[in-house]
Amino acid sequence: MHDILPDEAERWQALEAIIRDFAARFGYGEIRTPVVEHTEVFQRTIEEKEMYTLTDRGGRSLTLRPEGTAAVMRAYLEHGMASQPQPVRLYYIAPMFRYDRPQKGRYRMHHQFGAEIIGSPSPTADVEVLSLPIRLIQALGLTEVSVRLNSVGDPVCRPAYEEALRAYFTEHIDRLCEDCRRRLQVNPLRILECKEPECHAVAMDAPKMVEHLCEPCREHLAAVKSLFTAIGIPFVDDPMIVRGLDYYTRTAVEVHSGRLGGAQNSMLGGGRYDGLAEQLEGPPVPGVGFGQGIERLLLVLKSEGLEIPHPARHPDGIAVFVASVGAAADLEAFRLVDQLRRAGISAVGEMQGRGLRAQMKQADKLGARYAVILGEQELAARQAGVRDMRNGSQDGVALDRILQTLSTRIKEQQ
Repeated sequence: MHDILPDEAERWQALEAIIRDFAARFGYGEIRTPVVEHTEVFQRTIEEKEMYTLTDRGGRSLTLRPEGTAAVMRAYLEHGMASQPQPVRLYYIAPMFRYDRPQKGRYRMHHQFGAEIIGSPSPTADVEVLSLPIRLIQALGLTEVSVRLNSVGDPVCRPAYEEALRAYFTEHIDRLCEDCRRRLQVNPLRILECKEPECHAVAMDAPKMVEHLCEPCREHLAAVKSLFTAIGIPFVDDPMIVRGLDYYTRTAVEVHSGRLGGAQNSMLGGGRYDGLAEQLEGPPVPGVGFGQGIERLLLVLKSEGLEIPHPARHPDGIAVFVASVGAAADLEAFRLVDQLRRAGISAVGEMQGRGLRAQMKQADKLGARYAVILGEQELAARQAGVRDMRNGSQDGVALDRILQTLSTRIKEQQ
């Protein structure tokens, strides 16, 4: 664990301001969960030996928060957030505690910026939440970063893959470390995450999950790749990116930095966790998110000699809701939302497959200042409807002028 002294704290404050600005652009609200939770919140998410656990004076088992996602899902369930407009977008900046081997830029008490989209099974949610830290990294001017993508399947196709892994690793058990020999029967996917050189060498030739995906998981992965491509975010297929816990499903992503070096080059990890709510004894609720280490991000920024810019101020709340009907319009809407956010305008789009009327109700519930409406007719005319949500007026704007038009109108109202 480490102290953050005044001269370094200034860099932390500047980075946190940028993070909050980006989270606002993407439509995320901040959540702050307790540093200490009942141990059962994390028992299914973190290996016991990595947790700081204590018994309080009332005999209850408590654990210092080792990761953010389980705590956020617990809060979502406990506070009835399913009754809010779905999906729910939440972010946090918080300390985490892991009794693990200290690594470069990773301490036993470290800090994470994380975000979750809860309530949508759509691949659009995967790419939206994962594009948030990627756009942040790009805006900070970082180079030597790569997005690495894989799928871990789902409860339908993963069991057969796990059996294939067991068979393979059993043949090489004499080369595995003690932890991986234990993981072999309990959860062989965790072997793929092991950083021990010999285990990593064995894992490189192991069966690949993409060869065992069922058709729905294959389609989900293809849609995620298509959406990343649509907004110009390059990625690398990496079969070694996995999430070894049962509640993780489908998308798994890491962003690596060439500046960190070796096996400790991961800046952030994320993925879909559609089984987590049930693990916490709640109803089935889809979710997807990421966690980004702040110490590592600051370390890479320093190594590249980059200063942290001060974010521009913009109005609170959602400025633009992009409503779309039809597959082609959905893709154009997704591109537009990304463009608006990159221009500093807070915007969200549809990812629940609702009709136009329901989407406009959603825009109203979210307090959006403007709604952009895209459908087949609008695309054919290469324009979109732009509705002022306060007075109900609407006009048509050419697609290539929407960004400029909205930027001007929002600026005039500030």
